[in-house]
Amino acid sequence: MFPKGNLAVTCWVWRKMRKLFVFLSLLLSHAAHLEGKKDNHFIWKPGPWGRCTGDCGPGGVQARTLWCFHFEGWTSHLSNCDENNRPPKERSCFRVCDWHSDLFHWEVSDWHHCVLVPSALGQTKPRTAECVTAQHGLQHRTVRCVQKLNRTLVVNEICEHFAPQPPTEQACLIPCPRDCVVSEFSQWSKCSNGCGKQPQHRTRVAIAPPLYGGSQCPNLTESRICDTPISCPLGEEEYTFSLKVGPWSKCRLPHLKEINLSGRIVVDFSSDSKEPAFRHQSYKPHHHAKPWDIEIGYQTRQVWCTRSDGKNAMLSLCMKDSFPLTVQSCIMPKDCETTEWSSWSPCSKTCRSGSLSPGFRSRIRNVKHITIGGGKECPELLEKQACIVEGGLLQPCPRYSWRTSEWKECQVSLLLEQQDPHWHMMGPICGGGIQTREVYCAQSTPASSAQRAKEVFRPVEKTLCLGPAPASSQLCNIPCSTDCIVSSWSAWGPCIHENCHDPQGRKGFRMRQRHVLMESTGPAGRCPHVLEFVPCEDPVCYRWLTSEGICIPDHGKCGWGRRILKAVCQNDRGEDVSGNLCLVSSPPEWIACEIPCRMDCVMSEWTEWSSCSQSCSNKNSDGKQTRSRTILALAGEGGKPCPPSQALQEHRTCNDHSCMQLYWETLPWGPCSEDTSITALNATVGWNGEATCGVGIQTRKVFCVKSHVGQVMSKRCPDSTRPETTRSCLLPCKKDCVVTAFSEWTPCPRLCQSGNATIKQSRYRIINQEAANGGQECPDTLFEERECEDVSLCPVYRWKPQKWSPCVLVPESVRQGIMSTTEACGKGVQTRVVSCISNDNHSAEITECLKGTSNMPPLVQECTVPCRDDCTFTAWSKFTPCSTNCEATRSRRRQLTGKSRKKEKCQEPELYPLVETELCPCDVFVSQPYGNWSDCILPESRREPLRGLQVLGDGRQCGKGTRFRAIACSDKNGRPVDPSHCSSSGYIQEECVIPCPFDCKLSDWSSWGSCSSSCGIGVRIRSKWLKEKPYNGGRPCPKLDLKNQAQVHEAVPCYSECNQYSWAIEHWSPCRVHNELRSLRCGEGTQSREIRCKNTVESEGGAVDKSLCSQDEMPSATQPCSLLCPNECVMSEWAPWSKCPQSCDPHTMQRRTRHLLRPSLSSRTTCAEDSQVRPCLLNENCFQFQYNLTEWSTCQLSENATCGQGVRTRLLSCVRSDGKPVSMDQCEQHNLEKPQRMSTHCLVECVVDCQLSGWTAWTECSQTCGHGGRMSRTRFIMLPAQGEGRPCPPELTQQKPCPVTPCYSWVLSNWSACKLEGGDCGEGVQIRSLSCVVHNGSASASAVHVDDTQCKGMPLQDAILKQLCSVPCPGDCHLTEWSEWSPCELTCIDGRSFETMGRQSRSRTFIIQSFENQDSCPQQVLETRPCTGGKCYHYTWKASLWNNNERTVWCQRSDGINVTGGCSLRARPAAIRQCNPACRKPFSYCTQGGVCGCEKGYTEIMRSNGFLDYCMKVPGSEDKKAHVKNLAGKSRPVNSKIHDMFKGWSLQPLDPGGGFLIMIFLVFTSYLVCKKPKQHQSTPPQQKPLTLAYDGDLDM
Repeated sequence: MFPKGNLAVTCWVWRKMRKLFVFLSLLLSHAAHLEGKKDNHFIWKPGPWGRCTGDCGPGGVQARTLWCFHFEGWTSHLSNCDENNRPPKERSCFRVCDWHSDLFHWEVSDWHHCVLVPSALGQTKPRTAECVTAQHGLQHRTVRCVQKLNRTLVVNEICEHFAPQPPTEQACLIPCPRDCVVSEFSQWSKCSNGCGKQPQHRTRVAIAPPLYGGSQCPNLTESRICDTPISCPLGEEEYTFSLKVGPWSKCRLPHLKEINLSGRIVVDFSSDSKEPAFRHQSYKPHHHAKPWDIEIGYQTRQVWCTRSDGKNAMLSLCMKDSFPLTVQSCIMPKDCETTEWSSWSPCSKTCRSGSLSPGFRSRIRNVKHITIGGGKECPELLEKQACIVEGGLLQPCPRYSWRTSEWKECQVSLLLEQQDPHWHMMGPICGGGIQTREVYCAQSTPASSAQRAKEVFRPVEKTLCLGPAPASSQLCNIPCSTDCIVSSWSAWGPCIHENCHDPQGRKGFRMRQRHVLMESTGPAGRCPHVLEFVPCEDPVCYRWLTSEGICIPDHGKCGWGRRILKAVCQNDRGEDVSGNLCLVSSPPEWIACEIPCRMDCVMSEWTEWSSCSQSCSNKNSDGKQTRSRTILALAGEGGKPCPPSQALQEHRTCNDHSCMQLYWETLPWGPCSEDTSITALNATVGWNGEATCGVGIQTRKVFCVKSHVGQVMSKRCPDSTRPETTRSCLLPCKKDCVVTAFSEWTPCPRLCQSGNATIKQSRYRIINQEAANGGQECPDTLFEERECEDVSLCPVYRWKPQKWSPCVLVPESVRQGIMSTTEACGKGVQTRVVSCISNDNHSAEITECLKGTSNMPPLVQECTVPCRDDCTFTAWSKFTPCSTNCEATRSRRRQLTGKSRKKEKCQEPELYPLVETELCPCDVFVSQPYGNWSDCILPESRREPLRGLQVLGDGRQCGKGTRFRAIACSDKNGRPVDPSHCSSSGYIQEECVIPCPFDCKLSDWSSWGSCSSSCGIGVRIRSKWLKEKPYNGGRPCPKLDLKNQAQVHEAVPCYSECNQYSWAIEHWSPCRVHNELRSLRCGEGTQSREIRCKNTVESEGGAVDKSLCSQDEMPSATQPCSLLCPNECVMSEWAPWSKCPQSCDPHTMQRRTRHLLRPSLSSRTTCAEDSQVRPCLLNENCFQFQYNLTEWSTCQLSENATCGQGVRTRLLSCVRSDGKPVSMDQCEQHNLEKPQRMSTHCLVECVVDCQLSGWTAWTECSQTCGHGGRMSRTRFIMLPAQGEGRPCPPELTQQKPCPVTPCYSWVLSNWSACKLEGGDCGEGVQIRSLSCVVHNGSASASAVHVDDTQCKGMPLQDAILKQLCSVPCPGDCHLTEWSEWSPCELTCIDGRSFETMGRQSRSRTFIIQSFENQDSCPQQVLETRPCTGGKCYHYTWKASLWNNNERTVWCQRSDGINVTGGCSLRARPAAIRQCNPACRKPFSYCTQGGVCGCEKGYTEIMRSNGFLDYCMKVPGSEDKKAHVKNLAGKSRPVNSKIHDMFKGWSLQPLDPGGGFLIMIFLVFTSYLVCKKPKQHQSTPPQQKPLTLAYDGDLDM
């Protein structure tokens, strides 16, 4: 503890020390920092690179963040890290853009072989012991991102921008290892009859190679010594000797010392002379020889004698009459020599496009010297490589796209001609049609600077455009024009002034009108005039209309009185106006009337005036109106009598105006023309149609027409109703003709031409838009043609061979040194010069002739210089001429020369013929038809298809044609020849007929039916009926219309005025009283009237048939009546019932009244009621009305249209609530809401027959020669059939056989036997020939040899015509010939293919002819090749029956072939049967089942584990009293054969045969055990128990 005095000092010291400590710590920290930097305790740590930004491609920039870290993990300021080691913060990168997908891609290798997955211990060897079917493995592949152009490797991030990286490994299965599979051994070869150890052998072949680590093939050969060798006497072994020749050495030039003074002969081809110069030449090394010097050398071979045991012997033991040739002349090999490569051609990619795929360039070299003497063949003469030009140096590539002209006018006639080929235009046509347009491929190029906004299109080849072309035809529609439907005329109005606001003069007009029910449609739709006028006198615009009240007597209840009149002033439209407008004074306020008194005669009121009998007045008659009244009651005594019958009717004239009506007639509107007053608003429009065209003006003529007269002066018609003569309209746009630019000139041939025909080039352009409405017209020239200039003729080159040189032999010194002979004779070599010349005999490069089809003549051939003992001949003479007889022959001859004429051997004609004879060429040819007939081919039409379309069914698609059948032409010997020898065309032709399609035939239209409605709008129907059904693909019939029971029906709207036909009724006749006595003239009676139906529309109003008027509304012709007597009360007729409300409320009453006309004579008699009421009952006395709207009608077309746009209408009628149709006025009076749309546009599908293009040209023949070649032509569907049009034919391609031309081909013969040229065995040569044969091209055809000039282009080199071979000498160990290829086999797992390609094998094995030489035997050879169409084979072990516990076990393939290998060794069945453990018990043996059993007379005593314990003797059958022990032993289960049988039963208790019985037994036993036992009446006797004695260890 510190004392308190020292505590303050201590705190002060601590504060001072703390400052010092802080300072020291900062100092130490800085020192540590410097030391840390010094010791690199701070390191740079960069972050991940960010996204690549900037320009596309390699110009991108990538950035990242840098941190400075202390080695302990904490960050520090950047200055702490060493700047010299600072990593870069930015780097250039490749920025990937979308268009790079054409430049980079993932390059994926094939999957590598499947390898086993390493186990836990790292083992990769196949686990054979564990493998059952297959093993799990992995296979890898290489995936890398490369540049397409040169396959340069780039970072994977570039390709990952477009597609994820493909997987680099995948699981796979490796089948279990499979050993080599070989066949069974063949039979042993036969032994020879010689003495000594004679070998014999047998062989087998490999049929499947070892796979997946399986064992290699076993030996394919087995050899052994013959069973009964005959020993040879000592020293007298039988040997055979053979002259063995070795292979020829390489050709070499003789050494200087081997050349004698005369030198050697060398053919000099360097001379320009036509004949080769032979000169002596001293030896020069090969590489100094001139290129065209063919040097002749020599080659040698060894010859020795060999013994049959393979040992060499003295040559004298093999000597024959003639010794083999050991030296011969040969041609020194020379390799093919070519010129240097030409310079590279320009890159084929000459422009820049979006695709970065490279172009190509090529270079060539020519042959200077062909291969001679087996030298190296010529290399490739053409080399190509990819190339690319920097993008900045290339112009952009032209862009190609499909373009179309505007659609041409709609052609309705095309469809009408389809329906009726004899159709001709009558009047305007409309409806559905077809319109076409030009479709072309165009190059889009920028136009001049003045028209940058547009692009000018240039047509190019259609192959440059990708994707499907736009349609060149389509259905279209020309709007049909329909006229207005108008109502009937109204009644004539009153005579009024023309202008009631300004009445002038005393002349006026009466007017009637009709209204438009349905407006006109289309450009040519017309409406008739709707106003008619007649002039009249004293017109009045305003008239008084008066109504009368009831009669009020002046005094009392009867007698004279007054009837009040109410007058209203109305205008001409029936509207009430001020009375001041009526010019005449108003009518009186009342008129006098009379009410009958009690005994007066009572008359009815006057009826309404009848309608006017005529609508106008003519010279013969005027219009009349009548009205009448009747006698209601007779007069009594002293009363006012009834007037005479004449006074009961009144007449007046009406419609007294003339029948000559006036009306304004208008002509159609004229074209829209420019209105000068608003020209400034107008604008023209280009092809794009974007600008508006402004407003114009239309005019029409209007004139006044007088009916039945014609045009009259305009002032005769009222000017106020004159129709408009001008109206504004939209000006049609001026359209200039727009054409494409001219296409490029078709190219002139760059190469020379073989003929001298004039070659032309052409170009064309296409009209995109026709001129219209005064626009600029199209140019006249759309196609231009001109001749090609500077077209050169191709020179013709040919081979020119010169004479053969003399035969050159081996140099004499060489010949003497080797053959020890001085005679210069035997086989040699001769050469010649072959040059290439043109037709004008100028020399040319050899390449020019090599390009031709003829083969180069040989430069070298073997020759023979005859020796002294040889026969010599002159050259063959020419063949003798042939006669015209085909059986004739021709011959040629030669003669012996020199000493040969005296030699006997030369006189033998079989060996040395002097005459050769052959058949003469015969010009007799035989033809026979081959193959099937072609399709029926119609003659080509000369006229062009209509408007670019070919319509199925016209004259070019059916009718008479020709079909062809090829003929095979052969000469007399059966050799195929050109068919022109037999027929000019190469065909048999015969007429054929393509049946024309027959369309469904319908009848003509029936007449129109009556209108469905007698009042208002209805429909009229007409129909067509089926006449003939279609066949041969004709246009099918339309479906039957079940409602109208017609094939086709049409409905058109019609209109009937509701009062057009009305009942006209006369006045009632006087009432005839039914009183026989006739004493009284009053009482009940009848009255009648005349009824007729009349047409109210016609001016005359004459009577028509009564059926035209509504029968439901027909008035009665008679009715009961009563003529009241003088003393009776007389009431007036009932006034109309008051109106009911529209709701027909039954609580509302309807009332009607009548008044008293005459009181009764007696005051006690009461008059009848003067009023009645009744409730308003729906459908009795009160009715509601509503519009009835029908369904839409069928689509109605114009008379001139067959399809296209039409109109659907629906009918509107007024229906009373009880269902009765009434006049439309009833609904209109109730102000019901009308439906808005009564018609709508619709479309009738056009029945379009299939439209086909013309046939293309015939293709090339599918075969260049022989039988079976076919050519075809195709047509295309331009417009598929629509509706019920004729369908497109299924045959859009026609086939035609080609003429059967002979096939000429080179055929290689089989290899000859090995030629040893004098030896018995050893190395030799095999040759085969190349010959020209003719055949007909079929697989079974036999080829006939012909002259080699018929074949072109020799396909094989001389090296293919000769090959080395060997003939084994006796005693040599040699290889066999190749076995046949085994069947194609797939690797399969569980019967399913493991691969798509199979494999097949063949093998060669060795044959041992002498056991002494077996050490020098070659190895056996196995070859495997891939194959297709393989099968899965499985291998199973097969075994024979046991025989003494032995049997044969072998492996068999599933096709029945016994093999070695292929079967699993682990599954191999045992071939020898042994018991385990062995049967060592007395009297035991191993049974067939592989277990120990006992011999006969003994029974088996088995242990609990199933093995035999011991054999117990079974007592004989004579011992009846068996010991209990034996019985016990016998009762034990034993493993005898019987027990084996029962054991089988016990193991299968539910066997299908016995299981059911066992189950019944078990059920029955259960029943007995479970059953309650019965109580026996008596106890059975007690049984003695059975005692069993046992000794031994057997379990009880």
